[in-house]
Amino acid sequence: MELAFVSALQQLPPRQAATLVLRDVLGYSAAEVATMLDTTQTAIKGTLQRARASVDQARRTAESMHAPPAAGSAQERTVSRRFAEAFTANDVDGVVALLADHARLTMPPAPHEYHGVAAIAAFLRAAASWRRGRHLRLVSTRANNQPAFGCYLTGVADAIAHPAGLIVLTLEDNQIRAITRFHDNDLHRRFGLPSALPARSRPASSRDQS
Repeated sequence: MELAFVSALQQLPPRQAATLVLRDVLGYSAAEVATMLDTTQTAIKGTLQRARASVDQARRTAESMHAPPAAGSAQERTVSRRFAEAFTANDVDGVVALLADHARLTMPPAPHEYHGVAAIAAFLRAAASWRRGRHLRLVSTRANNQPAFGCYLTGVADAIAHPAGLIVLTLEDNQIRAITRFHDNDLHRRFGLPSALPARSRPASSRDQS
């Protein structure tokens, strides 16, 4: 779901949000929704119109924001490379320098979310401290036409780097608007990424997966 839709949904009055989800997302009929919400079909029609108008306004606002760089462009590659270099070096300040003020970090399926530069920086410092003595490597790929990286972690005395999730970056101009860290090692197989990396191997070629 688009960020604009999610943001708009959070701002809608409860009855508008429920009506919009039941009608446009879950596909219930007006009669069914009227029964669920203990109201009339006429009221549901009006509520849905107001909810759709609010979502449309949110979408127009989102479209007026800074757009991401073109997929595969030099601008996108530069931001992605700078992130990868800073992230694997545990350079928290380097990562933070790339973040938009309203950036967020999520880690599905874990429920934790970090909103804003300060919260993300605090989490990254804690993660870097936990990885001390371990070496993190990233292999470039793509997810939903966005830059992404397969993560591999080498233990203190381990010559093999094992899968450690997938990172997807959502860009906005020359900044990172969102970092999504998927804690699912099965994604490496689905993206055609190696099941492990030798200590000194070269990065694999980029791949794309929607």
